[in-house]
Formats: sequence, C-alpha cells, structure tokens
Amino acid sequence: MNKAFASQADLEEKKVSFTRLSENAYAYTAEGDPNTGIIIGDDSVLVLDTQATPVMAQDVIRRIREVTDKPIDYVLLTHYHAVRVLGASAYGARHIIASQDTRDLIVERGEADKASEIGRFPRLFRNVQSVPPGLTWPTMTFTGKMTLWLGRLEVQLLQLGRGHTKGDTVAWLPQQRILFCGDLVEFDATPYAGDAYFRDWPQTLDNIAALKPAALVPGRGAALTTPEQVAQGLAGTRNFIADLHASVQAGVKAGKDLHTVYKDTHAALKPKYGHWVIFDHCLPFDVTRCYDEVTQYPDPRIWTADRDRQMWQALEG
Repeated sequence: MNKAFASQADLEEKKVSFTRLSENAYAYTAEGDPNTGIIIGDDSVLVLDTQATPVMAQDVIRRIREVTDKPIDYVLLTHYHAVRVLGASAYGARHIIASQDTRDLIVERGEADKASEIGRFPRLFRNVQSVPPGLTWPTMTFTGKMTLWLGRLEVQLLQLGRGHTKGDTVAWLPQQRILFCGDLVEFDATPYAGDAYFRDWPQTLDNIAALKPAALVPGRGAALTTPEQVAQGLAGTRNFIADLHASVQAGVKAGKDLHTVYKDTHAALKPKYGHWVIFDHCLPFDVTRCYDEVTQYPDPRIWTADRDRQMWQALEG
C-alpha cells in the first residue's frame, strides 16, 4: 500500500479542551479527535458520545467532576459507531439512549463495525481491553423526538434527518439555543461518510440551520460558540458533501470505474479540504459509499475489517 492504512500512522496525542458554553453545557474536544458533549441539569448529567474505551472516558469524567458532583444518569449515543459508544460502561449511567434506527444498526452491523474501527484507528482505542465483552446496547430508544427534563432544564433529542448515518440524533437545549449534533457537522475536520446518505444530508443540515443555534458542538473540531461560527461549520460540512457528491456523479455519468472516480475526486478535493483532519483516512471510504449510492446501493453496505483492507488496496495500493 502506498499510504498507511486509514489512520494507523496517526500516533500524535491531541490537546484536550473543555469548553464551557453555558452553566449547563460543556464541550470536550481534542483537535479533531471525536468530541464528547456534557449537559448538566438541576439534578443529573447527560453525556453525549462516550469516547472509544472506558479508560479514555475517565478523562471526560475527571473534567465533569471538576465542575459538578451530580450523578451521570444519562448517556446519549448520537449514532452507532464504535469510536462513539464503546466507552459507555465507564459512566455508570442509569439509561443509555439512542434512536431506534441506531439500535437497529447496532443489531445489524455493530460487531463488524467494532472490528473495523479498531483496525482503522488504533490510537483512538487506547486500552481497548477495558471495553467489556459484547456491544453497547441502549436501554431506551425513541423515534423522531424525545424530551428529557433534567430538573427545569429541557433537553430535546431529535432526529432531523439522515446524513452521517440513518440513526443520527442531536441534542438541543431550546432555552439556550445550544446544539450537540454528533457527526452531522464537522469543523475543520473531514466528514466520515462511509455509512452516509449523500442525497439526504444537505436537507438535514438545513433542518439544523433552521433551529438557529447560538452555539454548536460538532462531532470533530472546536466548539462553535457564535452564530457566525455555527454558519461556518454548517457551510463547510455542506460544501464538502456537495463537492464530493458532484464529483462522483460526474464520474459515474462519464462511465468511469470506482478507482478512476476516486483518483479524480481526490485530486479535485485535496486543494480545498486536504488540510482538514483525517482527510486521507476518510476519502476512500467516502468516495466508495458515494459511488455505491449513485450506482446501485441506496443503503450503506456493511464495512468489515476485511472489506476495509480490500477497498484500501484497490484504491490506494
């Protein structure tokens, strides 16, 4: 292989930031590594996306304990990817919440995804032996909308449409106009779209924009703390998805095979997005999924560790 597989060569530790958005909302970010959100209510805490292992989750818990001693009663899985969910056991939450679509994806492809992601990005699965056997299962699911009341604090859990996956969930604090959106939005980080719905994603971003967030925590990248920054994050994600989709569509229309479409799309997007975190990791998966959607697979195919390697060798070998 000409390039190191996925992110296996990414070994540099990232600097963690713990950003206060309001008296109730914090963002745990790390220079483009997966983010975690924290919502502190009157009587309990909700954590959104857990980090990849229980040992890594301990650093989130340590920072939570610097600002509150309230129990962490709720964990929200914004989607099913292993890097977001396998640290859940560390929090001792009473409830693990996910959309029903996310639970369905865990049933269908959770084991395959777990093996796939650990192979792609070993640094993000430090102390992977601390993950309990089996998968992370929701104890509570919903469809469309669910409202939690953390005392007087209203937390709306919303499915605003498909994008990054079919199960994407956001958490919205309507009283403060703060949004936690998982990997539906990234900031200065490449969207991973290997399980995406390219045709749906732009409308889902429009639905996010319609909430008019004053602040937004993306799946990767710094917390966006002003409406202007929120607009930049939405625009950057939308432009990447649109540019990639347009390139793949043009290649398919011209009768080009996947390998050629990938090379053309990489050349087209590299000048504009190549400086974004994990660009070279994501793009082979993103183009493969988009090519699938444009040609014959309306729903994402399951990634396995073997399929990852075969795809990478075909496109990058």
